Amino acid sequence: MERVLVTGLGVVSCLGTTVDSYWTGLMAGHSEPAPVSDPLANMDNRLLYGITRPPRPVAHAGSGRLGRTSTFALAAARVALADAALGGADLTDAGICVGTGVGDVSLFEAVPAGMPPPMGADAFPFKVSSVLAAELGSAGPVVSVSTACSASGYGVSLAADLIRDGEADVVVAGGADGYTRVGVACFNRMGALDPLRCRPFDADRRGTVFGEGGAFMVLESESHARRRGHTRAYATVEGAGWSCDAHHPTAPEGKGAQAIRAIRDALSEAGLGPDAVGCVVPHGTGTPLNDVVESAALGAVLGDRVGTVPVYSLKAMLGHTGGAAAAFALLTAALIIDRETVPPNAPLESPDPACALRLHTGEPLAGPVDHVLVNAYAFGGNNISVLLGRP
Repeated sequence: MERVLVTGLGVVSCLGTTVDSYWTGLMAGHSEPAPVSDPLANMDNRLLYGITRPPRPVAHAGSGRLGRTSTFALAAARVALADAALGGADLTDAGICVGTGVGDVSLFEAVPAGMPPPMGADAFPFKVSSVLAAELGSAGPVVSVSTACSASGYGVSLAADLIRDGEADVVVAGGADGYTRVGVACFNRMGALDPLRCRPFDADRRGTVFGEGGAFMVLESESHARRRGHTRAYATVEGAGWSCDAHHPTAPEGKGAQAIRAIRDALSEAGLGPDAVGCVVPHGTGTPLNDVVESAALGAVLGDRVGTVPVYSLKAMLGHTGGAAAAFALLTAALIIDRETVPPNAPLESPDPACALRLHTGEPLAGPVDHVLVNAYAFGGNNISVLLGRP
């Protein structure tokens, strides 16, 4: 079977808008949200891991202007393609897989502040992938995924399938989501936002905190990379597992049966056992039930190793980036493999004894990591696990 390589990375985040600045931010081991500057955000909790200097929006032939989500996606995708040394004619038959939860809703939320109404198509998440196709010049398969917070994980998995099935040699895959007033307001109403910061696996956690940004990877068949003489690869996509809790619109199923299934299916597709997992980038939202269920699922799969395998709690640094969350986790996993380092976790004031995971703080863990497991779970019970490996 054709191996799927990760040959380019691009990121726009609260920690930085280059891969190096993003990594430097992760290595700092601490990040704080701040109140949004939106004057119409009349709600109790206004915290956001926001991007204070977003990329400059570009005019787009379809709508004339882009919202924050499309702007983040296009900027991150272009950086990833430059990193992979691809562009122009290389992209004619390239595929695009985008995961997003809200798309360019920010254009509609700007109307009460005096901005002109956007076009009707701007309301749909599929606009983001169409923007990328038009701006990058791709006429290959274009896929939009909007399975809430696991969307970009599904997108990367689909991208790998397109390559393995011979539908494309190159696929630009990732996710993006921008700040949305309605989204933050809804989580306020549900009482699902932490008033301090995003604190996954902390006993005192009280919910999540939103973040925004875009993370994209260039996936490429090994044969295509060889034909063009490209020898740089961050990681390989080894396997993925999908499942659905079929339980509740927002709450995970308490025993984590389908989360366990997704992890095991990802390992099975890779032809590996649980002992191959050298690091985990969990979904870890900071909501009370999610963290306990995921910890139990990891314990069921990893067994006695659950307390020794390093876990990197990414949302404690970026917040919950919605449909982009899995893409950020996968990009981070690729960097962990490539740079042979697991960054330090943000400090836990009160580690939750119900989450018996190895969350190292203070110093990074240096040394080769052959396989990193990434989990992403979403409203509707949409679960995905993806395993990345060393090239």
